[in-house]
Amino acid sequence: MPYEPPTHTVERSLRATTGAKIIAGVDEVGRGAWAGPVSVCAAVTGLRRPPAGLTDSKLLTVKRRNELAEELGAWVTAHALGHATPQEIDELGMTAALRLAATRALDALPVRPDAVILDGKHDYLGAPWRVRTVIKGDQSCVAVAAASVIAKVRRDAMMAELGAEHVEFAFGDNAGYPSPVHRKALEELGPTPHHRLSWSYMDSLPRWQHLKKVRVLPEAAALEAGGQLGFDF
Repeated sequence: MPYEPPTHTVERSLRATTGAKIIAGVDEVGRGAWAGPVSVCAAVTGLRRPPAGLTDSKLLTVKRRNELAEELGAWVTAHALGHATPQEIDELGMTAALRLAATRALDALPVRPDAVILDGKHDYLGAPWRVRTVIKGDQSCVAVAAASVIAKVRRDAMMAELGAEHVEFAFGDNAGYPSPVHRKALEELGPTPHHRLSWSYMDSLPRWQHLKKVRVLPEAAALEAGGQLGFDF
């Protein structure tokens, strides 16, 4: 299906309206997985013409995605990844875990961005970052599309390594997301140290209920998370 290639329109707008010179595109992968980290890539691209075929990683074949990731590694001005572990996700909740992973990625860049383009409609970063949210930014913004591809390929590689340790779960194929093989392994073997134990899928595993974690927040933090940010399990 034809698609419009991403542009620098948002980057140019931020430069014109805020004076930002260094702009990072930020995208995440692994939000809906049952196992593995949530990973965030921050990419700074400038206004150069991107590699041909760049778009949201989900619209690319595995082969093309891997090829693009290799090209992007040399093409981007700078990029860095940040991760939040399953244990941090269980303890903090997904919104705070995303903020943690994104902050780690941004802090790891060799230069501090003046502004951030964040994929989606929800600003999970907040102050002190100057953030512009863009729905489907991974399709429309060059920097976000680049971050999308790099994040996906890097996290998939991480999950493939974990899959070698837990062959029955086939993490190399499903990247920690629900799949028939993954579900069967959970029922028979229970969760690995890489699983998110506070998630609702644990409710369908009566044999392993004793391992489920319940996140309890202090009242003030719970009000903030529920009233301002929204829970994301």
